[in-house]
Amino acid sequence: MVKADNNGYEDLIAQIDKERLPQHIAIIMDGNGRWAKQRNLIRSIGHREGMEAMRRTVEICRNIGIKILTVYAFSTENWLRPKEEVNFLMSLFAEYLRKELALLNEQDICLQLLGDSSKLPLSVQRELDHTLSATKNNQTMIFNIAVNYGSRIEITSAVKRIASLVEAGELKADEINEQLISDNLNTAGQIDPDLLIRTSSERRLSNFLLWQLAYTELAFVDIYWPDFGKRDLLAAIIDYQHRDRRFGGV
Repeated sequence: MVKADNNGYEDLIAQIDKERLPQHIAIIMDGNGRWAKQRNLIRSIGHREGMEAMRRTVEICRNIGIKILTVYAFSTENWLRPKEEVNFLMSLFAEYLRKELALLNEQDICLQLLGDSSKLPLSVQRELDHTLSATKNNQTMIFNIAVNYGSRIEITSAVKRIASLVEAGELKADEINEQLISDNLNTAGQIDPDLLIRTSSERRLSNFLLWQLAYTELAFVDIYWPDFGKRDLLAAIIDYQHRDRRFGGV
């Protein structure tokens, strides 16, 4: 199991301005396979260690007061991966839901799904439905997990729903605005991410929250996701707090 490097953790905690925390952090968890390859291990071990990194990240976000955490777990494009790997990822997701339900409730964390669950294996759908229902009233933090998610599909679906209202005469075209589109996305009712973190040194969004990330601060971390520890998260937050967010103003 990966032992996250948390040396200097307390020093970093002391540098955090609790009054300027990002309210919503989004993460593209990238590099599980390359982490395993680097160590001459099979990819499934990398994915399992990636799940441990996700667990660490959920814990620290909740403990320091982050209100919303969104992670990119499985994209619509990931179905193109080898069947054996996809099956393992699905079973790993179900395992996470089973093992973490008690802790999610203990920590008052509400799990929400971004994406289309109808294409997931039935056994995974059952675990997911149970966890979503069991945590729906938790209020300390929202934990969005994007599974079978693609932002272009999300935006297209929102446009179709709005278009159907126009066709039905329930909405006029000039009544369509940014808020209406936001209200028809998977993240309806949530604030947009303040900070996006992507691991593995890649510098792209990969069809993730394209609408919601319009004014998000971006942080690209040059380590693979399984190595991402508490210190790395805190360092990204501290860097975020030193930025001047003008949202197009001066």
